[in-house]
Amino acid sequence: MRLNRPIGSFLLLWPTYWALFLSADGWPDIDLLIIFSLGVIVMRSAGCVINDYADRDIDKHIKRTQNRPITSGEISSRSALILFVILLLVALILVLQTNLLTIQLSLIAAGLATIYPFTKRWTNLPQLVLGAAFGMSVPMAFAAQTGTITLEAGLIFLASLVWTLIYDTLYAMADRDEDLKIGLKSTAILFKSYDHVVITILQVVLILLFVGIGNSFNLGQIFYFSLIIIACLMIYHQFLMKKQQNEQYFKAFIHNNYIGMTAFAGIFFSVAI
Repeated sequence: MRLNRPIGSFLLLWPTYWALFLSADGWPDIDLLIIFSLGVIVMRSAGCVINDYADRDIDKHIKRTQNRPITSGEISSRSALILFVILLLVALILVLQTNLLTIQLSLIAAGLATIYPFTKRWTNLPQLVLGAAFGMSVPMAFAAQTGTITLEAGLIFLASLVWTLIYDTLYAMADRDEDLKIGLKSTAILFKSYDHVVITILQVVLILLFVGIGNSFNLGQIFYFSLIIIACLMIYHQFLMKKQQNEQYFKAFIHNNYIGMTAFAGIFFSVAI
């Protein structure tokens, strides 16, 4: 479940909070804040479990993943599947506390999270599937808070999707050489030598989407100041990428947490204070 490595939970949490606070135009209902916060932890954990199950015969060939519980033999595949089902049931119990639209959207989110680990075998765009899976928290938050999904929610969904493409491509760049050897696919392999250029373009698109969000929700100067900080963080990631070292790609991936956090701070101080 990787509860000892919460970076994945944080990366899923920030877009969820963007949507919750923007849909409420301030503090969301406290019960929804608790439900979605717990849901992020549970579904990220479920995603890790099904990912390890899907990659149980692959992880042994990648140095960074050789000691994961299933591939190392510490946990059986059957036990992992049982845990995955339990986590999905816990997530279902949480979402049942909301409304019908949110429950319907959660089924799509669960489906995307389940198939994502397997997509790296047949498409070079598994990061796009992950982005859609993570982004589903946005319409779910709007549905739970307001009972509907607005066009403005689409901007937040797109921002979450593009942001996921950025940081998960960085993650894939750190594993690219080993993935090529064992025949896995990723956006890092798809972009090849143009990976830095594509990530730069995606970073610009993300900033523009944030500007669109600011305009759509009438956010104040604090939010736009947060975008300046985000741009500086992106420039730092550019310097990390230029070193063309796997460790630096992974560092940039981890550091993306601050982009999500900064965006949330800008939103929070614009609508909740």
